[in-house]
Amino acid sequence: MLRFYNTLTAQFEEFKPLNDDKVRMYICGPTVWNFAHIGNFRTFVFGDILRRYLKFKGFNLIHVMNLTDVDDRIISEARKKNITIYEMTAPYIQAFWEDMNVLGCQRPDIAPRATEHINEMIDLIKKLLEKGRAYESKGSIYYRIASFPEYGKLSKINLEGNITGASGRIDADKYDKENVRDFALWKFVPEGEEPAWNAPFGRGRPGWHIECSAMSMKYLGESFDIHAGGIDLQFPHHENEIAQSEGATEKPFVKYWLHSEFLKVDGEKMAKSLGNEFTLRDILAKGFPPIAIRYLLLSVPYRNQLNFTFEGLRGAVSTVERLENFKLALRTTKATAGSNPVIKELIEKSLREFEEAMDDDLNTSVALASIHNMIREINTAVANENLREDDRNLALKAIEKFDSVLGIFGKDDEVILDDEIEKLIEERQEARKKRDFARADAIRAYLTEKGIILEDTKDGVRWKRKISLT
Repeated sequence: MLRFYNTLTAQFEEFKPLNDDKVRMYICGPTVWNFAHIGNFRTFVFGDILRRYLKFKGFNLIHVMNLTDVDDRIISEARKKNITIYEMTAPYIQAFWEDMNVLGCQRPDIAPRATEHINEMIDLIKKLLEKGRAYESKGSIYYRIASFPEYGKLSKINLEGNITGASGRIDADKYDKENVRDFALWKFVPEGEEPAWNAPFGRGRPGWHIECSAMSMKYLGESFDIHAGGIDLQFPHHENEIAQSEGATEKPFVKYWLHSEFLKVDGEKMAKSLGNEFTLRDILAKGFPPIAIRYLLLSVPYRNQLNFTFEGLRGAVSTVERLENFKLALRTTKATAGSNPVIKELIEKSLREFEEAMDDDLNTSVALASIHNMIREINTAVANENLREDDRNLALKAIEKFDSVLGIFGKDDEVILDDEIEKLIEERQEARKKRDFARADAIRAYLTEKGIILEDTKDGVRWKRKISLT
């Protein structure tokens, strides 16, 4: 039974989609004003695991993740550089998808951009104005929080005073409001200033929160199954999404809300002022393989804080190397025909434990433990020559299932078998004896390309496989 911790109800709940096996899911994507940092990618890797596991469980998934390509920060940076917001965001959008690919994150089915959905935002604001849940002040449109008595039901906040969310993004005081807690749906932009769009209620640009409400409901409907994102978005962003969406439709907006916890660096909050804010590209530039970064980011369950350290990352490098070595050994080790019932039961048990752990609110740490236990026992069986051909094939299928969810075993490159390696080494030795160095060098180059490292020693040629951690 798959269950999630639902932030909305503050309890664990069995996952039951609104419509049979069809799951509609929205995950808040990046604001593309800069390169995404590892805290962002902790959330995006969580989203990738969630996506993969829902598909693993057989659900028919529609996954939407937005790109916020217009907001105050983007506009400010574009003005500093004297370029348009489109010129400002284009390279960061490309960089984001490149980074997602490098980390092995699957693309969402739909990735809408805010600037391409202004009409949907205008229509939603018109509904809120008609219902008296929004009002105009000096050309801007604000949401009237007092009109939505359930405001605060997601974050459980105390509405006394003006509370700033963990994201640090709350409407600036320069926008005049009836109540300090009301938030901007549409921000007035004077003539001659860009970017701006024309709307029935005046020239302006959308507020941050209205963007996600409009885009999610366009592609997933007025009520859908899952909305996920970082805990920093719980308030005010997700709270405001609920108020806007339910205020306009009078229907429940989202059934399950899932939030991933913060990532800290060496036990401290990540911040530029502390010099510990790293983009993914910063870490890759230090020589760390992306698969190890992915492993570290998913190794702690999403609702627990993750303490990122370079010592921990080096440990992840060693771990994924062992995982790839294990898979490679299984693919290349010779095994006698038949099956060992003990090994078969071990593999089946590991698969059960893995699924039970993931069913328990995506408990990745317990799921990983089940994998490592299986690997340890199979390595012992290999050492004692107790692994049979059927067991080997069953173990490879198990790895395929684990990896369809976690993506930590590396790519399945074409494997050159031991017998072929030995034959090529013998051919190379003969070529060297005949002083056919061109042929000898060609064989060495071919083996190197296949990940085989040759070592010429006084006792003859030794070889080993190079593990690729890309």
